[in-house]
Amino acid sequence: METSINSSTNMNSNKLESASVPRELTVEEVDIGPVEALEFDNTGHLEPLDEIIGQDRAMAAIEVGLGISRDGYNIFVAGLTGTGKMGTIRKSLRRRLDGSTVPDDWVYLHNFDNSDEPWAVKLPAGKAKRLQKDMNRFVERLKEALPKAFHQQDFGREKEQLSEKYQSRIEEQAEKIKSRAKEHGFKAVFSEAGGVGFVPLIEGKPAEKKEQIEELPEEEKQRITAGEKELSKEIARITQQQREMMENLGEEVRDIERQFASYLVKPMIEAIKSSYKDNDRLQKYFDRVAEHILDNLSDFKEKPKGQRGINPVQAMMGADGDPKFLEYQVNVVIDHSESKTAPIIIEDAPTYRNLFGSIDRTVDRWGRLVTNFTQIKPGSVLRANGGYLVFNLEDALSEPFVYKNLKRALKSGYVQLESYNPWLPFSTGGLRPEPIPINTKVVVVGKPLLYYLLRFYDDEFASIFKIKADFGTEMNRGSKQELQYARFVATLCKDEGLRALSREAVEEVIRFSSKQVAGKNKLLTRFSEVADLLRESDYFAKIEGSDIVQLVHIRKALENRIYRSDRIAEKIRELIDEGTLLVDTEGSKIGQVNGLAIVNLGDYAFGKPNRVTTSVGLGADGLINIEREAKLSGSTHDKGILILSGFLRNMYGRQRPLALSASICLEQSYGGVEGDSASSTELFALLSNLAQVPLRQDIAVTGSVNQWGQIQAVGGVNEKIEGFFDVCRVVGLNSKQGVCIPVSNVRNLVLRHDVRQAVAEGQFHIYPIETVDQGLELLTGKKAGSTREKGTMHWLIDQRLEEMAKALHRFAAAQEGRLISPAPPPPEAPGPPKTPDEQP
Repeated sequence: METSINSSTNMNSNKLESASVPRELTVEEVDIGPVEALEFDNTGHLEPLDEIIGQDRAMAAIEVGLGISRDGYNIFVAGLTGTGKMGTIRKSLRRRLDGSTVPDDWVYLHNFDNSDEPWAVKLPAGKAKRLQKDMNRFVERLKEALPKAFHQQDFGREKEQLSEKYQSRIEEQAEKIKSRAKEHGFKAVFSEAGGVGFVPLIEGKPAEKKEQIEELPEEEKQRITAGEKELSKEIARITQQQREMMENLGEEVRDIERQFASYLVKPMIEAIKSSYKDNDRLQKYFDRVAEHILDNLSDFKEKPKGQRGINPVQAMMGADGDPKFLEYQVNVVIDHSESKTAPIIIEDAPTYRNLFGSIDRTVDRWGRLVTNFTQIKPGSVLRANGGYLVFNLEDALSEPFVYKNLKRALKSGYVQLESYNPWLPFSTGGLRPEPIPINTKVVVVGKPLLYYLLRFYDDEFASIFKIKADFGTEMNRGSKQELQYARFVATLCKDEGLRALSREAVEEVIRFSSKQVAGKNKLLTRFSEVADLLRESDYFAKIEGSDIVQLVHIRKALENRIYRSDRIAEKIRELIDEGTLLVDTEGSKIGQVNGLAIVNLGDYAFGKPNRVTTSVGLGADGLINIEREAKLSGSTHDKGILILSGFLRNMYGRQRPLALSASICLEQSYGGVEGDSASSTELFALLSNLAQVPLRQDIAVTGSVNQWGQIQAVGGVNEKIEGFFDVCRVVGLNSKQGVCIPVSNVRNLVLRHDVRQAVAEGQFHIYPIETVDQGLELLTGKKAGSTREKGTMHWLIDQRLEEMAKALHRFAAAQEGRLISPAPPPPEAPGPPKTPDEQP
């Protein structure tokens, strides 16, 4: 088609030169290329993979972090979900466990000096449970043996001798009381309860009635009163002596009890002590246990049946009213009796209690919340002591006080267990157990952004997490990596009981992997996505009764994925086919071209064609971005529009100011617009309008542009091509349709099977371009040339801009009432600008 500008330019005779035939991509260039390393019938013949692939950088960091046992060399594992971080960490840690030392056990014991500060005692691995059993057996034996000892004949004889001794003293005191009473004219009367009374003697006989005393002479009454006073003093003195005797009796009885009990307790304690000779703290503890038992022998005596009743609160709590002998129990907080290596703890719920432990509470017989050292419960940090602890830091940060306490523990090297209940409105007692030293290697998992935020805003973070293991989502593709990928597929199929894959099916998995990372020479390392594809393909093989997953089953799984999520994309194609959304797929139009956008629904992304139009008129407003004026444009899209202004200045405004007022719009776009991938599309539409040369509507365009007219790479190129292909297929393929993409995106092309087939059959075309000139020639069929070459697109555009500048100048002068003299002939147009790479 030939065209010319307005007749006022007097250039109707200048025909535009035709462009050369544009280059098309072959079907091989839109695929991953040959897969040569797969020499097997199916994956059932492959050896399972026992190594970690695609994460060399992260693995090197992990090895350094695990290999350095200094403070602060904990590891932050950064990477996206699904990259196999947790599995990789487990394998790395398990390899390091071979030959590792089993760490010590830890127990909490009663502190006889201060019960609120229980002792933390370290024991060799496996001895904590043994100590607990030894102490439980010791208490049970005492509960059985001590009551029997107090019923033995020798113990009874000793008590009987003491009773006789003190009984004789009591009788002597009674005789003294009788004698002193007689001396004062009284008779001493002893009650059954042990009390003493005095009855006055009248004529040698005890007075029987009070009236007898009242009839006595006054002198006799005074004698009786004085005698009562004297006897009262005497009774007080004798009573004090009796009290002291009884106290002495009690002490002697207790001494006898201690003596008899020590014959049982000390040999038992010595037997236990001999098993723990190397632990000085335990030796001291055993001595205190023996001393405490001998001081509290009443706890081991049989109580009368009437004293065994329990109150309702005890009944509810299941208490039996007997002493529990808590002082002699052993609380095992870390037990490695069954361990063969250092521990690996994977904490899936990193709450405060789960990580740092707690001190639980119980309800006593009076309904109060109480606690004791046996209620101390360890957390994962303690259980992983001497080994490795792995958890998600993002989950931990959402829990109150976890991160602060984690930093405290890692910096100090100790874990201080404490009661934790931030929602309890009152205090319930204050146990403060001795802190336990830790040597735990902490490995946390989180997003890269979380790492950077903590590194930037937390001054202490870098000192406790000195190693960052950065997991990527892609790996290089080569023969070795392809075979490793096939072995990974074989391993997963074996582990999950899936059907083996044929060679062609594995090749399709590799193609899927490369497409997910948009790179022919890359492979996906988000292995969870690959695993999902294998499971879904196995399902389709199952319903077809196939013993092997074939290529067709992989493709069915991929098609089913699209079908499950393609409802919105299908509706858009339907609207385009109906004409509700205006998108032309054939013919030519001036100032109009099809751009390509990406719609991302989270689980599915697809390409959507958008009509881009421009309008051009006289003025000095420059380029107007309608999306920006409507507040629908993002900053990156605005930048792309501004770059177009830079291109126009470089190309056409080097000798004169540009007199231009043009608007650019994405038609029927009612949501936000972001990105600069449409900047080349917008430029082509603008140049078409300036030159009044139509653009092909059967070719959609994507690519960003710089100020020198170079076409730059964009994202989502596969989805954009496939999106336009789907629209063309719905509307009707005419063997001319295609997509224009940046040359730098060719390495990203891994297209769908049906799109590749259409390319192979010449039904659909992919055109790579490097410059705006190539794009203009492809879309117009005319030579781009330069502003100095007559009959080319750039010359035509330059002439149009010059005429617009003159027209604007004449209009401005007319508005001012001035006459304009004929303008001199314009100088020869300058040559095209040089790119930064071409400039000296």
